Amino acid sequence: MEKSVARTKVPLPFLMRRLQAILILTLVAAFRGGTPLFAEDFQGSTHPLPFDESLINYSAETPNDRIAQLQKQIASGEIKLEWDEQTGYLRSLLEKLNISKDSQMLVFSQTSLQRREINPRNPRAIYYNDDIYVGYIPGAPMMELSAVDPKLGGIFYSIEQEKRRKPGIVRNQECLQCHVSARTMGVPGHFVRSVQTDGGGEIKSGSDAGEITHCAPLGQRWGGWYVTGQHGVQQHLGNLVGASAFDRHAGEPGFRGNLNDLTSLIDTGKYLSPHSDIVALMVLEHQAHMHNYITRLNYETRLMMSAYGHIRYLDNQVNAFLRYLLFTEETPLTAPVHGAAEYVAQFAAQGVRDSKGRSLRDLDMQTRMFKYPCSFLIYSDAFDNLPDVMREHLWKRLHAILTGTDKDPQFAKLTSTDRQAILEILRETKPNLPEYWNPKRSGPVAQN
Repeated sequence: MEKSVARTKVPLPFLMRRLQAILILTLVAAFRGGTPLFAEDFQGSTHPLPFDESLINYSAETPNDRIAQLQKQIASGEIKLEWDEQTGYLRSLLEKLNISKDSQMLVFSQTSLQRREINPRNPRAIYYNDDIYVGYIPGAPMMELSAVDPKLGGIFYSIEQEKRRKPGIVRNQECLQCHVSARTMGVPGHFVRSVQTDGGGEIKSGSDAGEITHCAPLGQRWGGWYVTGQHGVQQHLGNLVGASAFDRHAGEPGFRGNLNDLTSLIDTGKYLSPHSDIVALMVLEHQAHMHNYITRLNYETRLMMSAYGHIRYLDNQVNAFLRYLLFTEETPLTAPVHGAAEYVAQFAAQGVRDSKGRSLRDLDMQTRMFKYPCSFLIYSDAFDNLPDVMREHLWKRLHAILTGTDKDPQFAKLTSTDRQAILEILRETKPNLPEYWNPKRSGPVAQN
């Protein structure tokens, strides 16, 4: 209900800037003259929102994400992190945070607070689940961690790689230098870059392909990353180190793809897996951007309700959010993609399944990422913690789209078969849906 959202005075200069932004975006849409819109056109605004002012209070608020909860358990003695002589606290952290080692991805571009520790022979490993990321560099003095807080967005932490009785996980605000920008939609969040590097991992100026999401062509993805897995004739920028790896005459990279593992490129013994899995990378690209969407919509709703008492000015943002949620602008696959079987199995196993055995975590990887094109993050705590007025509005719009009563051409790509499948899956597996979705719905089927 709109009345349930507290009204907090927002500074006048911010309201003026916000109104100007809305006007500019409206004019841009008008001048496009029917040109198709993309999800980033509105929801991906480049201007930062006032996340440290009174309404959001990002820095002053106490996070309630799973890393913050783990640190409390460590401090109280309830949980103890185990030290490993090879990888420090990495294995224990992954276990306590329920993160699979098979989610491992390796990035050799120097894009980290500890950039000097990274090079193509010593890449940074990233491990993740639905809302937590762990960054590990062999030999580096600390590990970098981050989580998605249900109300605040991305929260960043570090832990020293030094054996102690009670190691401390501390909040690290330095990360906001990069993690609040146009790439993160102007809110604290995560993003995936694709860049060309020199032989030492230094980024080549002007080579940044921009933020990588499921909308980006594969040919623009994974510069500065190692990539394992099979993808047929589809090319990408992964596994290419230095200018010599790029064929300037043909204007195309010197392709190095379809690798089963990285043993020919690096010492994989320093890591928990010999892979930098292509499927894990693709899921990450979708997930990071989806979480930024949710955080942005959360912030925008709170600011709009404070200023105006309604969310009618957010129609463009809502449409953009739903287009991304439903993969309407996903770049199609032109050949099947096969990643590490272990990662694919553990990712799918976390899905809540309906009575027909279907889950929004079921991967396709033949012509698109998922069999049923609706983001699995619709089950996330971040989505459930959207302000009531926005969450209720999204459920109405989504129901109308899936039942076909909303015939907006923005969602024309969704087939009737896909709409029906998504509708049925959500009816059986998503708790607390509004009654009009299905008054007689039963509870969710247990996870497999």
